[in-house]
Amino acid sequence: MVAGALTISCDDCVLDGTETCNDCMVSYLLERDPHDAVVIDADEARAIRLLEGAGLVPTLRHERRVG
Repeated sequence: MVAGALTISCDDCVLDGTETCNDCMVSYLLERDPHDAVVIDADEARAIRLLEGAGLVPTLRHERRVG
């Protein structure tokens, strides 16, 4: 993994398989296989937050499972 990168995986999200997945930013941007991880760097994360703040992309809804 790249230092400062953010990894998002449906495999460790408590919302996996729920209605919330349908409005997840990751699904919206990538239309990917639901169990593929997404890795973005710090600059990309900042850009996504700016797009989110402007209402151009949905909010990231990933919630990491504990335990």
